[in-house]
Amino acid sequence: MLQDGARPPVFDEDFRTEFETLLAWRRDVRHFSDEALPDGALERLIALTALAPSVGNAQPWRFIRISSPDRRARLTTHVDAASRIAVRAYDSERAAAYRALKLHGLREAPEVLAVFSDENPAAGHGLGIATMPEMLRYSTVMAIHTFWLAARAQGIGVGWVSILEPRFVADLLDVPEHWSLIAILCIGYPKSQTDEPELAARGWQHRSTPELIDR
Repeated sequence: MLQDGARPPVFDEDFRTEFETLLAWRRDVRHFSDEALPDGALERLIALTALAPSVGNAQPWRFIRISSPDRRARLTTHVDAASRIAVRAYDSERAAAYRALKLHGLREAPEVLAVFSDENPAAGHGLGIATMPEMLRYSTVMAIHTFWLAARAQGIGVGWVSILEPRFVADLLDVPEHWSLIAILCIGYPKSQTDEPELAARGWQHRSTPELIDR
């Protein structure tokens, strides 16, 4: 909150250029070094998610650090099995390209987070979700994006794992029934830095500029 007489910050052209650079260099990281994060780094990044927008200021995001080696191993086995099932949906050429991809860093990343959205948060008092309850989940995605950019600004990589069954993860972590899984995040220092998405570099899918449609 601004103090009396204080002025809001000015985001000048240099800042805007740096911000665009941050966006361009945010990557979905799958290749991690074994260097541990500094003490408190993960907690500070999670604290910054409080600055993310959320419907009704409900702040429905819930973070679970998967620190148990057994749970992490079971999660990794589950994701690998789900990946073997997912590849069946592709023709032979695309399936070969799929198998050549590294799809997650669950074995290497120093930290793994599960991010859930609370579908019945006490905060927010239901504002903005009467007709669109999915806004709670969208808010949690915004928190993840905030976390991701803050991490990248500190040289920390994030990878989003989605080839899994949400029910399996919820049971594995014993969360309340009204929590919905949004993401499994692998977090750590990347082995290398690039501004090109890995899927584009490997020919899976190139990025395109969205079309603005008038009605």
